[in-house]
Amino acid sequence: MVEKIPEPVFYYHYKHNPAGPVGNYAYEICGVGHHTEDDCRPEDEYMQVYRPLYPEAYVYQNGKMFDLRPLGMAMEEVIVDGVAMPRFTKITDRGIIVKLEAIKKKMYG
Repeated sequence: MVEKIPEPVFYYHYKHNPAGPVGNYAYEICGVGHHTEDDCRPEDEYMQVYRPLYPEAYVYQNGKMFDLRPLGMAMEEVIVDGVAMPRFTKITDRGIIVKLEAIKKKMYG
């Protein structure tokens, strides 16, 4: 069973540029899916399901699909310039959330 599941809200990816548009590298985390095939590697059994909130994203450009990432990878820390940080950081600023809700509605209806 999964020990840690991300809350289904908005997150910034570590590549987010705070000086850029509010939606750059912003994602709506939709939930967690379970890979049901027998040949699945154990570390890939659970997948984070999310969608980008910036129109340049590959999955948006190719049919407004969802992104999938192994949950363990999604929840791990990354090292950037020698500093450990989460791959995804939950957005808690209400003003930003309101803007991202508007972007989500415009992009996905």
